[in-house]
Amino acid sequence: MEVLRYGATGTDVELLQLALTRSGYYAGQIDGIFGSQTLNAVRRFQSSFGLAADGIVGAETWRALRPFLTGYFTTTIRGGDTFFRLAKRYDTTVNAIVAANPSLNPDDLQIGTRIVIPYGFELVPTNIRYTSTLMGLLTEGMRMRYPFIGVEEFGRSVMGKPLVAFSIGKGEAQAFYNAAHHANEWITVPIVMKFMENYLNAYINKSTIYGRSAENLYNNTTLYIAPMVNPDGVDLVNGAIDMGSTYYSEARRIADNYPAVRFPSGWKANIVGTDLNLNYPAGWETAREVKFAQGWVSPAPRDYVGTAPLSAPESRAVYEFTQRHDFRITLSYHTQGQVIYWKYQDIEPPRGYEIGTELAQVSGYLLDDVPFESGNAGYKDWFILTYNRPGYTVEAGRGVNPLPLSQFGSIYNDNVGIMTVALANAPGIELE
Repeated sequence: MEVLRYGATGTDVELLQLALTRSGYYAGQIDGIFGSQTLNAVRRFQSSFGLAADGIVGAETWRALRPFLTGYFTTTIRGGDTFFRLAKRYDTTVNAIVAANPSLNPDDLQIGTRIVIPYGFELVPTNIRYTSTLMGLLTEGMRMRYPFIGVEEFGRSVMGKPLVAFSIGKGEAQAFYNAAHHANEWITVPIVMKFMENYLNAYINKSTIYGRSAENLYNNTTLYIAPMVNPDGVDLVNGAIDMGSTYYSEARRIADNYPAVRFPSGWKANIVGTDLNLNYPAGWETAREVKFAQGWVSPAPRDYVGTAPLSAPESRAVYEFTQRHDFRITLSYHTQGQVIYWKYQDIEPPRGYEIGTELAQVSGYLLDDVPFESGNAGYKDWFILTYNRPGYTVEAGRGVNPLPLSQFGSIYNDNVGIMTVALANAPGIELE
């Protein structure tokens, strides 16, 4: 993160305000503006943590703030410590400590042993804009709070940012959820991340998610989640790319060729102007013909199909990741429209309509066919064409992209059932 001073604005200020809120030093609005209230909170925080209370957020202050963004810290066991006493001392739960420290025997805690303490607050924020930086912090936090999950880098973006996937469960039936193929649909990232956190918390607490036993889901399925397929584009939309950088300048030049698209809020493509969900080998030539006829004939903020199928490193990475696995069902998260698309052209995968109907019932969304002009070269299209298994594009929420975070609660409530029911159906999908 950059050095922040009074008067700064942007997503790093939102991260600062989030950390200060979680640490108890800030009670104001998280607005991305480093004003007097934020300045006073920084000084109080610095003083409490033995730092120079100058109000400047540099490397040492960020280091002290970091645990409040990753959701955990480490300490050493002292004489008389038990998991119960640690949980009470640090305002967390015994189950959270047990989950984060699978190698420790609670009946035989050794003085001086390092122990991970998850904070009692929820890790995944739903009140700040998402960026690749935040994604990195959440990835670390998830790995440390739930060390039994899988975390892997399955590719890199144009700008070299990691494409991360999580895996949860130990069952044979695999499912795959992906989000943020489109940059200005970044609200889908916290949707799938919050589902993951709620699922994991239900599992460690032997509870349920959307009425289903989390333990049964965990034992019978393995869920893979790629929450941010297009990190460069998300950063562009949310103002997290340096305006003096070559990548920003090139994106600005691309956008100038398509002045009808708002910049950067209308940007859907990757950072060099390829629409990732029009870059898969399923009717790509048809998609090219349709989009060229609409005027998307060169790198653009949206709807440019690329120079060839899988020409974008992000779509190729998702394609190869899928090939390495045996997914029985997939959900691709987009916005907006409150609709679920379930087939590719005339291909109706076995149980695709049946499961899709159930997804529509639990969400109130419409189960529908994709409009012709958008009916090719998407991830869902390629998955159905290649594997003849249920794959769905979920268009969450309503409004103008990017949807505001004020909609997050209602969107999540609509979609937690979709994500749970899709996963619960994975074991019943026959494989050829």
